[in-house]
Amino acid sequence: MGIIEVDGLVKRYGGHVALDGVSFEVGEGEIFGILGPNGAGKTTAVECLEGLRAPDAGRVRVLGLDPRRDGDRLRERIGVQLQQTGLPASIRVREALELYASFYRSPRDPGELLAEWDLEDKRRARVRKLSGGQAQRLHIALALVGRPDLVFLDEPTTGLDPRGRRATWELIRRVRASGVTVVLISHFMDEAEELCDRLAVFDRGKVLASGTPEALIEEATGGGGRMRFRPSAELDVADLAGLPGVGGVERSGRHVVVSGTGDFAAAVTSALARRHVLVADLRVEQTSLDDAYVALTGGPPADAPADAPARPSDRA
Repeated sequence: MGIIEVDGLVKRYGGHVALDGVSFEVGEGEIFGILGPNGAGKTTAVECLEGLRAPDAGRVRVLGLDPRRDGDRLRERIGVQLQQTGLPASIRVREALELYASFYRSPRDPGELLAEWDLEDKRRARVRKLSGGQAQRLHIALALVGRPDLVFLDEPTTGLDPRGRRATWELIRRVRASGVTVVLISHFMDEAEELCDRLAVFDRGKVLASGTPEALIEEATGGGGRMRFRPSAELDVADLAGLPGVGGVERSGRHVVVSGTGDFAAAVTSALARRHVLVADLRVEQTSLDDAYVALTGGPPADAPADAPARPSDRA
């Protein structure tokens, strides 16, 4: 039995179908990714899991509870980290933690959370004065103040620079290491590949595929990789197309890009050596979750209209 069980979830807004028969399961102790572009149905699905929206059809169980019928019991056991906390900009960091702690019967000690998340020296700072990374640490600490068994992290690295994103990834690993199951909502494929044990890829209200990142990459693309190089002499790319393992060859400006599986890179390198063609700017890359997403959807992740009407009062 999973921590989360979703079977045939449907949600409509007028004539728009936000969720069209969505099913997936989350196991205890996982980092589980819910991925897809804006408008894919991610937010609506998570709001149904949190009990903020009632599905039109389907079955949802979170920690063995019905999110709508057992909402009060469920909220005692989950934590929610949002892109925006809804906190007054003038509130101080420790005050925010004390406020959230007051919502629970047996909360974590705010002082412990300040130390744990490296916010002790910011305890009197106003929320609006925090850097992006400090604000993210506060948001995660707020999600953990109620000692949850399960926490939802909603696009936690949006707006952060590469250094800040990687620091936040380490925070998420720390949350899981503390024994908390994590549901990570994101539209960043590299983030999901780095963090998630398993994931579900959403698009247009459906789950296109679910499983481990490695399994999805293999299923959608056949695995393999790409090599990209600039040849030192004229090269007929058709000479490479028939080599063992080569799946495709194309030109990209002055560069040649070869995709394939197995030992295709060795076959290409040998062929170039026989033709006395040297290469520059050589890069060899494994197939990524981005490639799997393109294979599954027919296009790269792209923004789309929001998948659900805003309900600020639900997220306060």
